[in-house]
Amino acid sequence: MQHHINYVEFAAHDLAATELFFSRTFGWQFENYGPDYIAFSNSGLDGGFYRAELSASTSSGSALVVIYSNQLEQTLERVQQEGGSISKDIFSFPGGRRFHFIEPSGNELAVWSDS
Repeated sequence: MQHHINYVEFAAHDLAATELFFSRTFGWQFENYGPDYIAFSNSGLDGGFYRAELSASTSSGSALVVIYSNQLEQTLERVQQEGGSISKDIFSFPGGRRFHFIEPSGNELAVWSDS
């Protein structure tokens, strides 16, 4: 028997802006499933966004999805250029450094690097 996480879903109030942000910032690929759902791939873990007025943040107890980058500063710049906002600037933690950001639909994610 196998048990592993293989899909994650987020709420998103602006599917078009969220799709544009993640495809341009991280190179994720998207497939539309009607007006209220988009699925993403090419991200390390497949998932989707469903239309809702909610958003995920650690301050409200949400799990934090963390993306790996081997060029942390350049990724931070790219996040900002594509319309994301930085909620926690780069900081060190045991094993690396990371920053947190808010994507266009209000979900908080993070990017980390081991260098």
